[in-house]
Amino acid sequence: MTLFVASTTAPVNIATLKYWGKRDKTLNLPTNSSISVTLSQEDLRTLTSVCTGPEITEDKLWLNGSEESLKSERTQNCLADLRKLRMKLEDEDSNLPKMSKWNVVIVSENNFPTAAGLASSAAGFAALVMAIAKLYELPDSLSEISKIARKGSGSACRSLLGGYVAWEMGEKADGSDSKAVQIAPMEHWPNMKAAILVVSASKKDTPSTSGMQLTVGTSDLFQHRIKDVVPHRFVEMKQAVLEKDWPTFAELTMKDSNSFHATCLDSFPPIFYMNDVSKGIIKLCHFINAFYNETIVAYTFDAGPNAVLYYLEENESKLFAFIYELFAEVPGWDSKFSKDELTQFLSDFDSKISNQLKVELDKELYKGVTKVILTHIGPGPQSTDECLIDTKTGLPK
Repeated sequence: MTLFVASTTAPVNIATLKYWGKRDKTLNLPTNSSISVTLSQEDLRTLTSVCTGPEITEDKLWLNGSEESLKSERTQNCLADLRKLRMKLEDEDSNLPKMSKWNVVIVSENNFPTAAGLASSAAGFAALVMAIAKLYELPDSLSEISKIARKGSGSACRSLLGGYVAWEMGEKADGSDSKAVQIAPMEHWPNMKAAILVVSASKKDTPSTSGMQLTVGTSDLFQHRIKDVVPHRFVEMKQAVLEKDWPTFAELTMKDSNSFHATCLDSFPPIFYMNDVSKGIIKLCHFINAFYNETIVAYTFDAGPNAVLYYLEENESKLFAFIYELFAEVPGWDSKFSKDELTQFLSDFDSKISNQLKVELDKELYKGVTKVILTHIGPGPQSTDECLIDTKTGLPK
C-alpha cells in the first residue's frame, strides 16, 4: 500500500475578547472581531495524523479512539477547500501525486476533555487543517489557511498562530478577509501564564453553535455589545498587548467575559454556561486583587463553567498563596511544582488572610473543581514525527 502521511499538533486558545455570534453560519463569519492567547501544547493540545493514497477507499475519522462521522458540513467544507488548493498545485506541476483525488484517513487525539468548554473544537480543527496542509505541501500563509480552519470551528482560526492572536471579522460576504493575524509573538510578552480550574469536564448543556443562534436572535444586549462595546475593546486590548499593559489587559479581559455571559443570560430562554462554582471563583479573583490593592489575576469564562485565570509569572506566588490554599486537594499541582514549592505557597497564606477569607469566601469551593491545569503562553501548530496511523494499513495504531 502506497501511503503519504503527516502529523501535526495544535494548541488551545482562550479568548480574552470573545467571539459570540455569526453573521454567516455556513462560512462561520463572526459578528465581531476577537482576541485570544494561545496556550502551551505541553498541557493542552490536539495531535492529528493524516494519510492519503490511491488505495484508501473512503474518507475516515477517528477521534480519541472512536470512529466518528466525517459527514458534517463543517468538516466537508474544510476538506473541499484544502483539496482545491492541492489541485491547483497539481495543475501547475504534473509530476505531483494526485492527492486531491484521493481519500484521507484522519486520526486525532486530545490530551484534555472534549466538548467541556476547553476549546477542543478549536484545537481539533486547527490540527486537522494544518496536518492536511502539511500532507499536501501547501505553500499558503498561516493567515490564509486560518480561513479554512474558521469554516470548521470559528475560534480554530486563532489556533493557527501562537502568542497573542486577533481574528479580524472582515467585511466581505465571501469571508475572504475574515482571518487570524498575530498581534504579537509569545516572545513579545512571554511571562503570561494561566491557571485553568476545570469546574466540569462533562458535555455542555447548550452547544456553542445553537447558543450563538439563540443569543443573536433574542438578546437586546447582544446588539449593543457588537456595535458599541467590542469595537472599542478590540483596539484597546491590542494596544494593551503591544504595550504589555497588564492592568488594562486584565480589566478588559474580565469585563469582556462578564459582557459575553450577560448576553447569554439576556437570551430568551436564558443560557447558563457558568454555575455557582464559577461565580465563587469570580468573587475570589476580585477578593485577591482587592487584598493586594493591585491587579494580580484576571478571570475569563468561555461557553462553559471552567475558569481560566490569567496572571503574570512575577505574581505567581501572590496568586497561588490564595489559589493553592483553596484548591490544594484538587489534582494537577504536582505536575508543575515540587512539595517544597507547594509548602511555600501555604506559608505565604498567613492566618490574617485565612481569617478574612473564611468570612468573605466559600472554603468549600474546591469541591466543585475536578482538576487544575497550569500552563502558559505558547506557539502555534507544530510538526511532529509522532504518528497515530499504522503506515502499513492506513488505520489507527
